[in-house]
Amino acid sequence: MRGRTFKWPDYEVKWYPNPAKDDEPARKITVDSIYMDEAEVTNQRYAAFVQATGHRTPYYWREGRVPAGKERLPAVNVSWHDATAFCSWDGKRLPTEAEWEHAARATPESNMYPWGDRKITEADAVFNKLDGPAAVCSKTKTTSGLCDMTGNVWEWCSDWYGQHYYQDSPDRNPPGPATGQYRVLRGGSWFDVPPLFLTLSYRSWAREHERSPTIGFRCVVNAPR
Repeated sequence: MRGRTFKWPDYEVKWYPNPAKDDEPARKITVDSIYMDEAEVTNQRYAAFVQATGHRTPYYWREGRVPAGKERLPAVNVSWHDATAFCSWDGKRLPTEAEWEHAARATPESNMYPWGDRKITEADAVFNKLDGPAAVCSKTKTTSGLCDMTGNVWEWCSDWYGQHYYQDSPDRNPPGPATGQYRVLRGGSWFDVPPLFLTLSYRSWAREHERSPTIGFRCVVNAPR
């Protein structure tokens, strides 16, 4: 099931301006099997990519080196193009938005969060912080064995963002719109306050050249058939 399967209280307030309902309608779709990276790509892994390819480094790496003690933190300040280049070098690709949500949802009972509808806690995710992300896999994994699908850093998806895409997208392996101005981000970050931005269905976006301390990524590869 993709999309928001619950209502926000604000939707019932008649004076509230029409909120973005870009995660509706919720409906059942099918995605082919994939393998997804357990964790967001770390500075250590990104440094190996930079050394092998000569690709540019995130601007906060002084003299082109990972800051000491931050090797296990997710690589941030990377654009969509940077993330795409890393995944290609690693023999993988960015996930589609549908693949990302399928992996994050983990169980059919997961409506708001990977673990279900229970309120988010400090043991579940890195959120509502002021000092940046934490080392990957520092919180409880999902039942699928994935780390930080909620919080820590937003994650780039391959799709262009389309506000009304859910209304007429295909039911199998939806690839996202053919064109757009923004690329999709999913998962929320260390800076965000729950519950809205950290839920499974929440959709965010950024220009593909944008680099932010709240944005990272992970890669996927198609499962053998």
